[in-house]
Amino acid sequence: MLSFASRFLARNLNLVVGAGFLFALLLGIFSTVSGMINDTPVHSAEHEFHIKERRDAGLQSAGLFGTFDKQQLQRGFQVYKEVCSACHSIRLVSFRDLEALGYDEGQVKTIATDWQIEQPSVNPETGEPATRKNLPSDRFPLVFANDVAARAANNNAVPPDLSLMTKARDDGPNYVYSLLTGYRAQPAELLKEFPDAKTPNGLHYNPYFATLNLAMAPPLTADDQVQYQDGTRATKDQMAKDVAAFLTWTAEPKLETRHAAGAAAVIFLLIFTALAFGAYRNIWRGMKH
Repeated sequence: MLSFASRFLARNLNLVVGAGFLFALLLGIFSTVSGMINDTPVHSAEHEFHIKERRDAGLQSAGLFGTFDKQQLQRGFQVYKEVCSACHSIRLVSFRDLEALGYDEGQVKTIATDWQIEQPSVNPETGEPATRKNLPSDRFPLVFANDVAARAANNNAVPPDLSLMTKARDDGPNYVYSLLTGYRAQPAELLKEFPDAKTPNGLHYNPYFATLNLAMAPPLTADDQVQYQDGTRATKDQMAKDVAAFLTWTAEPKLETRHAAGAAAVIFLLIFTALAFGAYRNIWRGMKH
């Protein structure tokens, strides 16, 4: 026969498991709170001088009902093409996707054909590696064949692909805008408080970057670095906003559709709620509680 202890455990197994889970939860909470109280904040140059609050780019795509400004997207693509594409790929974007920016089929074909990097291919006669002209159906080709080539050309740093950059970073559009406009000389108070934090040779100080020092040189160096086809003045601030808008589109090209679907769903739910409430009042009208 089972002992009294065995019968007790069998009957109260749920209570025992629950008590164990509750004990582990309380222990974890206690350890976390104790660590927050006892651990002193990290005192470092990155902790003190890294700017976590992003500058607001004021993009039309921001907010619950944001939409894309196609003229701005085309300007942003021009900045990417003339400034950023020498180092950064957008490998998840196809040339024909540019039709969503307002380019027609012929313009897209011209952009693809004239793109400075061609598609890798194979010579059908010799089997040797070759290249061919881009087609509208192709994705934008990689800038570097591999990470080794990328490091060799960029001070041992691999330029990240920008296709999803605004989704990969917190507050992505504003992060891109802030980073591009954030290059400056190191503040004197930083060097006074942290003498060893001087920006190494080959790196560039930017307080919006987590480690403060960035391998990428300032890409936007002067106003009118590009000549916008729509006549907009290409100030550094304007170019930073435009390329941030373009990278917002590359990361989420269906943003407008998603916002429209969300608005339609909210409107439907409001109407359904009103109808359901009206039906409820009609059915129970005259009934005494």
